[in-house]
Amino acid sequence: MTLDFAGRVAIVTGAGGGLGRQHALALAARGAKVLVNDLGGAVDGSGSGASAAQAVADEIRAAGGEALANNASVTDFDAVLAMVQQAVDAWGRVDILVNNAGILRDKSFAKMDMADFALVVQVHLMGAAYCAKAVWPHMQAQGYGRIVMTTSSSGLYGNFGQANYGAAKLAQVGLMQTLAIEGAKHGIHVNALAPTAATRMTEGLMPQQVLDALKPEAVVPAMLVLAHESAPTRTILCAGAGAFEAAHITMTQGVYLGVGPDVPEQLAARLDEVTDRADEQVPQSGAAQSTHEVGRAMAAHGAR
Repeated sequence: MTLDFAGRVAIVTGAGGGLGRQHALALAARGAKVLVNDLGGAVDGSGSGASAAQAVADEIRAAGGEALANNASVTDFDAVLAMVQQAVDAWGRVDILVNNAGILRDKSFAKMDMADFALVVQVHLMGAAYCAKAVWPHMQAQGYGRIVMTTSSSGLYGNFGQANYGAAKLAQVGLMQTLAIEGAKHGIHVNALAPTAATRMTEGLMPQQVLDALKPEAVVPAMLVLAHESAPTRTILCAGAGAFEAAHITMTQGVYLGVGPDVPEQLAARLDEVTDRADEQVPQSGAAQSTHEVGRAMAAHGAR
């Protein structure tokens, strides 16, 4: 099966360079009309300019594709609404949103300024939410949509010096989980991509030999799968250096201990059993936890 995007309209944020640029180029090469968004600032979010987005849009057009440039900040909801309207005015619809925009302000938590924490969360989490909110009514009306969040192994598993970034990136997964549930009846699929790629955001974080292996192009296939009409929903794909994996948020079977004065001691004594991953499940919604817990309680009381 060829992953064809002919007739589709895509918005890619943070697409002026690195991974976002590769996403935009790949979607355009496979037939999508692409709105290239990039604030044009530095890695830490400072500064702005229209040249980065315009250069990628020009590159797409030079290759025979259709593209528009936009340098709105994803933290400005009015500007995001105008960006989405720009795509709708030009092409009549929006089918795909790739939330790729991001910044870094890395420091250990002890040394981190909370203003830097808040800004990183604002860009990654609120930026993704603003963009999703802006495209949502259009996707609902047309009964079709694909939204790709960009999460990170730093959010899924943690990474020293990236408390702000990790918190924002895992929050995008939480946003994805609920939007996928709410979007299902409207044909809107929402997924997350955890890339490992050598971009200006990863310079200095890894040895050069490793960076050479982590070409951004190697991540793009996972994005195309998650953005295509055949995409799954509520899936977290990991990608880097040509390798692909899936991440899951799971719940163990646990134990039922009931209520009583010695339950804390029982729980401490049986914590290994609680955390045992045998027969763990991937809940289909938050209700799965309460259903499981109440079921265990009812079964225990019914057995008495």
